[in-house]
Amino acid sequence: MNLSSKMILLTGGTDGIGLALGRALKAKGAHVILTGRNAERIASVQAEGFEVIAGDLSSADGVAALADAMEDRALDVLINNAGVSGAANGVASCLYDVDAPIDLAALDRAIFLNFHAPVHLITLLLPTLRARPEAMIVNVTSGLAIAPRSEAPIYCATKAGLRSFTMALRHQLRDTKVHVLEVLPPVVETKMTHGHLAKGRRAMTPADCAAEIVTAMERNANEANVGMVKLLRTAYSISPALARRVMIKF
Repeated sequence: MNLSSKMILLTGGTDGIGLALGRALKAKGAHVILTGRNAERIASVQAEGFEVIAGDLSSADGVAALADAMEDRALDVLINNAGVSGAANGVASCLYDVDAPIDLAALDRAIFLNFHAPVHLITLLLPTLRARPEAMIVNVTSGLAIAPRSEAPIYCATKAGLRSFTMALRHQLRDTKVHVLEVLPPVVETKMTHGHLAKGRRAMTPADCAAEIVTAMERNANEANVGMVKLLRTAYSISPALARRVMIKF
C-alpha cells in the first residue's frame, strides 16, 4: 500500500508504539487521526499537528462514539493499537494471590479494550473501509499471543484471542479490497512495559518497532513479526512446547 494521502485511524496513538507509528505514517504523507484519553498527551500530539479524537475505548459506548465520529470520513486504514497490561492499570498480574484482592471491573475493562474494542471498531467501520479503492485493517497483537508469560495472563489471553480473530477475518476478507495485517511486537520501551524492563530485560525502541510496522504495511504483508518475535516464531515452529516453556517465565 502506498501510504501517501491515506486517511488512517490509529487507536492508542498518544504515546508508546502508537505515537511512534503515528509519526512514521505522517512522515509518509498519510493523514493520521489518533485516539487517546489523557488530556496532557492529547494536547502534546495536537501541538505536533495531529488530529485527535478523545475517548475511552474500554467500553462499548466509547467505541461507538469513536465510530460515530468517523462516520462521514473516507477512512482507508484502521489500526487497532490501543491496549493495556500491568498492575499500574489495575490489572492483576497474579489472579490467585489471596493477599491481593482482584478488581474484576479492571479486568473487564482490560479485556474489552484489548479484544472487544478492535472487534467492535472493525464491525462498525468495515462498510466504510470496503467502499474505498483499497483499504487495510492492522491489528496489533503481541509475541505473547504465540506463547504466554505467567505475569500477564489477561494480556496474553486477549492478544491470543485477537490473533485468532485476525487470522479468521483475513480469510473472510480475502476476496475484497480490504487487506488484514497482524503486527506482533516484542517487548518495547513504553510506559506499559516499565515494570518488565526494570527486571533487566532488553527492549526495542518504539521508533524501530514503528519502522518495521510501516514496512509491513507498504508490502501488504499478512503478518509482521517485529524484532525478537522473529526468533520466537522460529523457535515455535521447531518446538512449540519449548517455546512455551521459555516464554512462560520470561
